[in-house]
Amino acid sequence: MSARTTGGLLVAGTTSDAGKSVVTAGICRWLARKGVRVAPFKAQNMSLNSFVTLDGAEIGRAQAMQAAAARVEPSALMNPVLLKPGSDRTSQVVLLGKAVGEMSARGYFGRHPGSGDGRARLGRREELLETVAGCLEELRRTHDAVICEGAGSPAEINLRRSDIVNMGLARACRLPVLVVGDIDRGGVFASLFGTTALLAPQDQELLAGYLVNKFRGDVSLLEPGLEMLRGMTGRPTLGVLPYQHGLGIDEEDGLRVSLRGTVRESTVAPPHGADVLRVAVLPVPLMSNFTDVDALAAEPGVVVRFCDRPEELADADLVVVPGTRGTVKALEWIRERGLATALARRAAERRPVLGICGGYQLLGERIEDDVESRAGVVDGLGLLPVRVRFAQDKTLARPHGRALGEPVEGYEIHHGVADVHGGEPFLCDAGSAPLDGCRVGTVWGTHWHGSLESDGFRRAFLRQVAADAGRAFEPAPDTRFAALREEQLDRLGDLIEEHADTTALLRLIEDGVPEGLPFVPPGAPP
Repeated sequence: MSARTTGGLLVAGTTSDAGKSVVTAGICRWLARKGVRVAPFKAQNMSLNSFVTLDGAEIGRAQAMQAAAARVEPSALMNPVLLKPGSDRTSQVVLLGKAVGEMSARGYFGRHPGSGDGRARLGRREELLETVAGCLEELRRTHDAVICEGAGSPAEINLRRSDIVNMGLARACRLPVLVVGDIDRGGVFASLFGTTALLAPQDQELLAGYLVNKFRGDVSLLEPGLEMLRGMTGRPTLGVLPYQHGLGIDEEDGLRVSLRGTVRESTVAPPHGADVLRVAVLPVPLMSNFTDVDALAAEPGVVVRFCDRPEELADADLVVVPGTRGTVKALEWIRERGLATALARRAAERRPVLGICGGYQLLGERIEDDVESRAGVVDGLGLLPVRVRFAQDKTLARPHGRALGEPVEGYEIHHGVADVHGGEPFLCDAGSAPLDGCRVGTVWGTHWHGSLESDGFRRAFLRQVAADAGRAFEPAPDTRFAALREEQLDRLGDLIEEHADTTALLRLIEDGVPEGLPFVPPGAPP
């Protein structure tokens, strides 16, 4: 790649979950391995899975993963707008890494100008577009290439007027666009053609090609269709990526989580000791940062599953109550399903329970929430001597220290402030100042996300859980979570290098939008 710093590409998709995040990460890793200074970018992300940068900014977890693929430190520039759903209708808006308030979808995306407040809505869109374009320009100034990820579909004609993440960004910054289609869902040719044909002429001028994702079978059987698609649209397909199990990348949209389909598809490795360890995770409403359990699933002999019924917890050696964007709502859900009684029974029987962030908060005695749910004072489950008060300002931090005799680090994203008035500190060593959390018997709680990714601490914690559960389980001594993630990111880079037309991709990134791309009727309605 040349030394000039203007290279860029937008990876769009025919639908949500078409594979935009995977392709963006794969291109970033492929370029990084070539020695290209590359950065990821997503103008606007809707996700309950987020991460904290070193300077205390909150961004989408997928962009942090893509930064790791690019071998660069994540920053707020890579995800200037993050929307964190609080319900089907409202989201918290995080701008340049800081929460700025709650907003309804109608309030954020706006209505037609004829509705009376359209000018204000369009003004907000222009302001946000200026912000995200400025962030992209800064990344392009300091990197050889920036690989941008779109959101949803670029052909959502009802949202085109307010778009700042798909064709709105591409047109503002003159980015070539690659559209990814998920063939595993079926109808990929109709999806790729229809996406193109629903774009306005000025947007179609930027759509430079297609990529087929999740293909199973003989590619030669697909090739006639790809040639026909090129004949109808004038645009080539730059690769057919095979379906691969167990890629293990961070999920983006917490609202789409299957109760039992989140844990990676790879087969559980045999245990290092005599027994397996069974971990049950409660899929609470508005579950956030469920990636915390990935480090457990990576351990040989640890079986992780999502359980939403009391009877499913009976044979679990550890129950994890994960983070949530709706602590009070999750608490109500746990009570409605009879899970509160099951957790209390476990505590009485000294069987391990771990609460993380919102899961930690609801295990306490009382929650005072005038910020997130505005429910006021609500009784918690009473399993930990903790009282939680929700503050207006969000805690965003990257803490580190020692616990259970091992170094440990994590990240914090929460409004709740915990007042601990008993029990033992969870994350601390004897004789040192408490770091975070609380422990009573076999019930543990902490605000720290990501602490289980610290290998020595995770092993020490699992040994304690196994002892409390009466299991002859022993963590493998050589499981290194960071190395496993690197292997997964390399697999994404391999997908691009081995199955995409990398020469054509480089040409798009270096030279920009090709000239003379034909218009495909009918185009977007006026």
